[in-house]
Amino acid sequence: MALSDNLVVLLVSLFVGGIGIYVGASVLASARSYTHAVVTAGVGAIVWSVVGGLFGGIPLLGPAVTLLAYLLVIKWRYGVGWLLAGGIAVVAWVAAVVVLSLLASVGATDLSAVGIPSV
Repeated sequence: MALSDNLVVLLVSLFVGGIGIYVGASVLASARSYTHAVVTAGVGAIVWSVVGGLFGGIPLLGPAVTLLAYLLVIKWRYGVGWLLAGGIAVVAWVAAVVVLSLLASVGATDLSAVGIPSV
């Protein structure tokens, strides 16, 4: 895949990740900025990658620490508590899966999103 193809995949994935976080934050935290959600998705993806790389190989503890780090990003970016951060993450995950399923059904993309874990 050419560099330009990789860049398009990254941007579309970040866009979808931003949609997911935007929907979650809009529903649970009354946040209204899509740009803030996209930045949160980007920061969350970086934190997820770094913490997952450092601790992901430790059974049980690694995935838990990685998830907590991702939730901490949402908590920090939106100024909410742990439960609301978890709720935003769950709604974001569901929204990203729905958007990616719709895009995949028309042959536009594979199922993946930057900034949303395990999507």
